[in-house]
Amino acid sequence: MRDLSRLLRPNSIAVIGGGAWCENVIREARAFGFRGPIWPVHPTRATVAGEPAFADISALPDAPDASFVGVNRHATVEIISALAARGAGGAVCFASGFLEASEELSDGGAVQDALLDAAGEMPIFGPNCYGFLNGLDEVAIWPDQHGMVKVNRGVAIITQSSNIALNLTMQKRGLPIAYLLTAGNQAQVDLAELGMAALADNRVTALGLHIEGIGDLGRFEALANAARTLGKPIVALKIGASQQARAATVSHTASLAGSTAGSDALLARLGIRKVTSLSVFLEVLKLLHVTGPLPSARIASMSCSGGEASLMADTAVRFDIEFPALNASQTDALRHALGPKVALANPLDYHTYIWGDRAAMAATFAAMMDASLSLGCVVLDFPRDDRCDASLWGVVIDSIKDAIAASGKPIAIVSSLPETLSEDVAIALVQDGIVPLCGLDDALSAIELAAQSDPTALPGPILLPSAIHEGQSKVLTEGEAKEALSRHGMIVPKSVSASSGAEAGQLSRTLRAPLALKGEGFAHKSEVGALALNLCTSQDVTIAASKMPAERFLVEEMVEDGVVELLIGVVVDPAHGFVLTIGAGGTWTELLSDTQCLLIPTDQDAINGALDHLKITPLLRGYRGASAAHRQPIVNGVLAVQDYVTSNADRVLEVEVNPLICTPTRAVAVDALIRLREIE
Repeated sequence: MRDLSRLLRPNSIAVIGGGAWCENVIREARAFGFRGPIWPVHPTRATVAGEPAFADISALPDAPDASFVGVNRHATVEIISALAARGAGGAVCFASGFLEASEELSDGGAVQDALLDAAGEMPIFGPNCYGFLNGLDEVAIWPDQHGMVKVNRGVAIITQSSNIALNLTMQKRGLPIAYLLTAGNQAQVDLAELGMAALADNRVTALGLHIEGIGDLGRFEALANAARTLGKPIVALKIGASQQARAATVSHTASLAGSTAGSDALLARLGIRKVTSLSVFLEVLKLLHVTGPLPSARIASMSCSGGEASLMADTAVRFDIEFPALNASQTDALRHALGPKVALANPLDYHTYIWGDRAAMAATFAAMMDASLSLGCVVLDFPRDDRCDASLWGVVIDSIKDAIAASGKPIAIVSSLPETLSEDVAIALVQDGIVPLCGLDDALSAIELAAQSDPTALPGPILLPSAIHEGQSKVLTEGEAKEALSRHGMIVPKSVSASSGAEAGQLSRTLRAPLALKGEGFAHKSEVGALALNLCTSQDVTIAASKMPAERFLVEEMVEDGVVELLIGVVVDPAHGFVLTIGAGGTWTELLSDTQCLLIPTDQDAINGALDHLKITPLLRGYRGASAAHRQPIVNGVLAVQDYVTSNADRVLEVEVNPLICTPTRAVAVDALIRLREIE
């Protein structure tokens, strides 16, 4: 990966162009505290934003460490070429009209290719991006207002959307942002490279990614591995769940958003915490910055109101969070601190008897913080500072500090409403090692995410799809698909193939009844009358075949002792790899929409984990006295599909087994589909 250190932490900055955006870059750089030389480049102007200008790149006193290129797209290519030749440290390409506009501008892709050729090994951000803000070293290569401040340590945030980046700088939640980086089109430097550069800074505690599309899957996987090694968690907000969002993504940054199932599987595999809103994105980053990942979701809640205690408990029902019952040690210590009138529970309503009493509140909070808990939450909404006196709320903060010191456990202040925890208070709390969480829903979502366990080991590099998955395709017959899968370990029913109804009846005598007859060549056999079940004699088979709109037939022994039916499917997702789906099969597939997705290659532990998260898991385990399905044959069936895909990765477009009938002794693929790319 490229060295971005000169670009991200420059000693000198060049600003090429003379428009308002370029003037803003100079003003924002100075306002943010940059003290090195800033060299405007303009062919006719003597000064730009008060700084002496230079006629061209060759006239600069030295090769700039960082450059902002604020000219049109064709001129951008020329400027980048000159900067690279001069030995510059890197550049931000502000102009749009490149690959993201290829539908409107026929030469957009060609101009972007020319830009990459011009840059060579010199790093470039974008094109079609604002640039970046470095709050650690007071560097702003940024053409607009922003809300960033200097910090000594904090989180790094990377986004492809400059406007979302701008919005994130305006947050008032007390989150210290060390780096705010925009990637634009990711034409050269992508999210993974930016992430690696940010994580390498020991002042960065966690990484937040707003993802429209992932460029190089291998580099993204390397980023996740590096983050795990460094102990710096990653949080991601991945857009593209809706068709409208996917269309906007392509037009916006020329990224391929890919399927939601694929991106979810990718993030889960890599141990990246996925969020679905910007507010939770900020809250979980804040929590991870102060405490790091939580060892569990076992927490304590403390408030001076029964209503708040109940609200906390009710809100937590929607999240994977546990409020453990109080043990004897906690009860004894709480009774000593609170006296006999308070009902002791978790969540705790400690009433207002001790309000304003620092020692009593500290003792109460410390008593709640059992060694088995990962976090304490004090529910506290601050009064308006323009109308009210908040002095007693400061006593609560002091008591929390005392409790943290006494218990050695992290404690958060959770406001029930986001607006009742001000920015000034939040900043001060972070500096004191107290987590300020704004709003119950976002707070509990952040706690749930922070407590997610990271994968201990990955089952090998992601199997990447080939670029040749285009053109004509063919679908194997059911018999051909089953035969192909059986060679890789899949159990299939004993069967015979026939080219006529009479032959089907005759050959069926070699099989054990009851039998299933299928007319081949149909994706949905039951809908066209090409499926007959529970046939007992060869005559039954012949008669059933005569009623089917088919020319070829498959006769199979039926599986009679099924416990549950599953689906195993694999599709090629160009943005994320080969997506393996495990779910409820047969007639339940569409009714329940009960699926879990993984990326290939996977392993037995991940497959078992997926099976355990299905809604129909109780059926697999034996529901209400019914027989349980034997788990290992199911896992073996999934691995057989995976083995077929990895052995044919240059051709496979789609594989589906539905249903896989799971019995107390085996798992049998009774229907299968394989779609392959035609080889020319």
